Amino acid sequence: MTTAPQLDIPPRPRTWPRRALIAGAVLVVTVLTTTPALGGVEIDLDSIARNWGNGASRIAMLFQPDWSILPRTWEPMLETLEMALIGTAVSAALAIPLSLWAARPTNPGNPLRMAVRFVLNVVRAVPDLVYATILVAMVGVGALPGIITLVLFDLGIVVKLVSEAIDSSDSSYMEAGRAAGGTQTQINRVTALPQAWPAFASQVLYSLELNVRVSAILGLVGAGGIGRLIDEVRGFYRYDALSTIILLLLVVVILIEVASNYLRKRLR
Repeated sequence: MTTAPQLDIPPRPRTWPRRALIAGAVLVVTVLTTTPALGGVEIDLDSIARNWGNGASRIAMLFQPDWSILPRTWEPMLETLEMALIGTAVSAALAIPLSLWAARPTNPGNPLRMAVRFVLNVVRAVPDLVYATILVAMVGVGALPGIITLVLFDLGIVVKLVSEAIDSSDSSYMEAGRAAGGTQTQINRVTALPQAWPAFASQVLYSLELNVRVSAILGLVGAGGIGRLIDEVRGFYRYDALSTIILLLLVVVILIEVASNYLRKRLR
């Protein structure tokens, strides 16, 4: 009777030096970022300990929704959805030519392309709340400053991502179009847009999801929507009513995400 050959099992690799190195690096970064003398952020642990009770009571109220405020949420929530839809539609229409101007294959002219990209970088660098605050002071309280803010917010995202998709797409079709004597506008319409359409549609749907969340925040500075009601109940420390509004926003965002996923599948 023959015995089965014994297999030589390699020794288990030593991983503790790498783990110790990672733990040490995390500790050093934590110390550097939380020590004011070393340029870090000052964290007042004593203040956190003193105010923990207040925070715990607010969190407890969030787990006790006040459903009586629901009738007051329908109109501002409808305004939020209208702002999100209008902002998405306007930005989508503007993003088509801007994406073509910002991409190298569809806009070989370097000065114009660099100018468009620079302007979009500036637009994207400014926070949306800053736009909303300035626009509320310019045009007044309401949905209009919120819509303009959403358009600027969407343009910075959609144009960047779609232009990058065009940059990474196959440009041999465009070169063939140039060889055939086509103008840049004709080449862009026939070759670039069909290739960029899936990425464009996906980003526009994503911006619609973002707009619902962003428009809820813009209302805190008077830019319309459900955010104004959030600011009101927060000012009166009605965290139970705030919890109901948060749940309503959650349901709306989930429904929009489900619809967006369905449309993405249909557009593929």
